[in-house]
Amino acid sequence: MFRKTLKKDPELFQNVSEGLRKLYRTKLFPLEDTYRFHDFHSPALEDADFDNKPMVLLVGQYSTGKTTFIRHLMEQDFPGMRIGPEPTTDSFIAVMHGEQEGVIPGNALVVDPKKPFRKLNAFGNAFLNRFMCAQMPNPVLESISIIDTPGILSGEKQRISRGYDFAAVLEWFAERVDRIILLFDAHKLDISDEFSEVIRALKNHEDKMRVVLNKADQISTQQLMRVYGALMWSLGKIINTPEVVRVYIGSFWAQPLLVPDNRKLFEAEEQDLFLDIQSLPRNAALRKLNDLIKRARLAKVQAYIISSLKKEMPSMFGKDSKKKELIANLGEIYQKIEKEHQISPGDFPNLAKMQELLNGQDFTKFASLKPKLLESVEDMLANDIARLMAMVRQEESAMPSQTVKGGAFEGTMTGPFGHGYGEGASEGIDELEWVVGRDKPTYDEIFYTLSPINGKVSGAAAKKEMLKSKLPNTVLGKIWKLADVDKDGYLDDEEFALANHLIKVKLEGHELPAALPEHLVPPSKRAGTSLQD
Repeated sequence: MFRKTLKKDPELFQNVSEGLRKLYRTKLFPLEDTYRFHDFHSPALEDADFDNKPMVLLVGQYSTGKTTFIRHLMEQDFPGMRIGPEPTTDSFIAVMHGEQEGVIPGNALVVDPKKPFRKLNAFGNAFLNRFMCAQMPNPVLESISIIDTPGILSGEKQRISRGYDFAAVLEWFAERVDRIILLFDAHKLDISDEFSEVIRALKNHEDKMRVVLNKADQISTQQLMRVYGALMWSLGKIINTPEVVRVYIGSFWAQPLLVPDNRKLFEAEEQDLFLDIQSLPRNAALRKLNDLIKRARLAKVQAYIISSLKKEMPSMFGKDSKKKELIANLGEIYQKIEKEHQISPGDFPNLAKMQELLNGQDFTKFASLKPKLLESVEDMLANDIARLMAMVRQEESAMPSQTVKGGAFEGTMTGPFGHGYGEGASEGIDELEWVVGRDKPTYDEIFYTLSPINGKVSGAAAKKEMLKSKLPNTVLGKIWKLADVDKDGYLDDEEFALANHLIKVKLEGHELPAALPEHLVPPSKRAGTSLQD
């Protein structure tokens, strides 16, 4: 009775972060702990995992411009930064906000309860000596943190010499970050064995993945088309999903373009990527909620696997031979659990990896199935998560302006170098003359062939002429609404010229404005005119 009342209590959680933390500690963690989830999949979550800022993980082969990309975003060098054509970044560097500029070494970082890195301790000294946090006061870092990674190399020798499991470390980060950016150099698209392994390790996080084809200004348009096609083909083979991953093409550094032919493309692509990164703080709570749901589904499957293996073990003799038999037949156990509990095949962990991990476990110490623990997680997924989802929406609407500011994000926001400034509907924005007036003589000739009455043409007459553009009625309807400034159902010569100007804007591939910008309002309508919706 008490549990039911608690479920309906709307004041149970103060905010989404606190709600996720409480749900994890009280409902999901007991299930994970009982069925050894942390030995097989991922370490336990800590408070800092729920409170930390959105993180962006940069991954790529050496000399693809990862460190330069970070410098470009922040417009500032960061401590420990090294750039060069050879493999320069040999460490994982967490670039985070701090009042004082400085570097925190890995061993000190993993004991700091305020940082979300404590569980990296498990990867040992070989990794911790190659891990650091660069702290600095920078407006970009007030909203996000960025993880720079060592350049991925090719060949067996380099992989062994790292001294730690590189792919496993990246997988650990991938689980906790909000965005994974894979960088490729337009000059060298060869995807090494280690890079293929890394991309496969990130396979369960395709929703967070974005691809950047960097240094694209160094090749011609024809070469760029071929390189883009080759990249998509290579990624398709490795990622092995029917969905195409989003690729941003450009030159992400503050240097002149070597081949400026594709400037417009690069500007549009950079703007799209910046908008994607800027949306991260707003969607951070939703991402954490999504990751917790993914984790809960995997924890349920883990419980069924471990309890099934325990159930099959003999109580006295032949334990070792039975263990080997169960590991060999793990695929059949998967199928049995799938049918018995109606679980999707995609929710099961990788079979070969699971078999490898089970070899080092003592099956006799596994826990048998405890329905109460599973019911608690089912209740969390069915009820608590739905309530938290509503809270996410409330939090988002309460802070709609939460976005990444500063650095390169400021350069393209306003002024003549803002994206799309002086183009399409913005053409003539800073000119004294009415921009439509340039082509008005041409439009006037058409206007007077439509037999205007009292200096105006009817909607029916204007429609015939506007339909010649072959634009859909929905678009032409919007153009009419914008052009009929005085809302009298007729167009005078200025309004007719404006309608034709907006048709030209749309035919040139630009978007129509939601409301008529001030610079497009016909001169005779400007005095006391309010902008139209």
